[in-house]
Amino acid sequence: MSTVKEQLIENLVAEDAVSQRKITIIGSGSVGMACAICILLKDLADELALVDVAEDKLKGETMDLQHGSLFFSTSKIVSGKDYKVSENSKLVIVTAGARQKEGESRLDLVQRNVTIMKSIIPSIVRYSPDCKMLIVSNPVDILTYVIWKISGLPASRVIGSGCNLDSARFRYLIGEKLGVHPTSCHGWIIGEHGDSSVPLWSGVNVAGVPLKSLQPDLGTDSDKEQWKTIHKQVVESAYEVLKLKGYTSWAIGLSVTDLAGSILKNLRRVHPVSTMVKISKMVTIKRELLKNFTSEEAIYPVRSPLKELDWLVWPVLSTS
Repeated sequence: MSTVKEQLIENLVAEDAVSQRKITIIGSGSVGMACAICILLKDLADELALVDVAEDKLKGETMDLQHGSLFFSTSKIVSGKDYKVSENSKLVIVTAGARQKEGESRLDLVQRNVTIMKSIIPSIVRYSPDCKMLIVSNPVDILTYVIWKISGLPASRVIGSGCNLDSARFRYLIGEKLGVHPTSCHGWIIGEHGDSSVPLWSGVNVAGVPLKSLQPDLGTDSDKEQWKTIHKQVVESAYEVLKLKGYTSWAIGLSVTDLAGSILKNLRRVHPVSTMVKISKMVTIKRELLKNFTSEEAIYPVRSPLKELDWLVWPVLSTS
């Protein structure tokens, strides 16, 4: 006798054996889960995989997402401690690692997180050799370099979240000061994601009007309105959040999802991310696109305790 399923359903087209838009998130902490829910709500994946060593928490988080499947378009949500669950991923988002404690800088995390990356990256590459990696763990610029070296992947396939969130915070705070929605405020923060990041005041504009044309001293010590405090707020915002208990990392989740959309859909949008762009190759990313941003600011290399690290973090085009 045939089962209810066999009587009810007849497949007219064979299912694909491999997911076409599989995303794996490494780490099920607050950052990883914020990324997961934002990716599901944006309908970026046809399969979402979660990997973590904390099996009980991972099981609970996965079950919760699965029970909410009615409200997503992603039909398959899986998880496990074994990296095999990440097999055939198109994009792997790395959020795992030691978290920043109050009083610590991002650079204080280097050695602990380098050790962690050495243990997880080979397994990711083993099961998804053709994937792109998006690095979120801090210090993100250094770990992007480390993961690129460990993975053996081409530089174009290992991208750090960089200053994408910093720039979003920058635009929000500019809008708050002016009473304008952040989508109408445009500005960049580049360089290291952290204390030495660089605000590009010459490129700040609202609806196409450069603020420097209205206030030539914008962002300098001579500026009576003290716009430079906005950049200070951007840098300090992460440390302020660390003082709060029980928060969820929604902003980074939204920022990472924004980057994931550009990568998977090849949207060719410009993002300030961490990538292995050598100084000698600057002309390959359309220098004319950047000249307005660099005319009044010095070129800032990433300052890193790793001596061999030598790259600039620039706004770069997302490409396939």
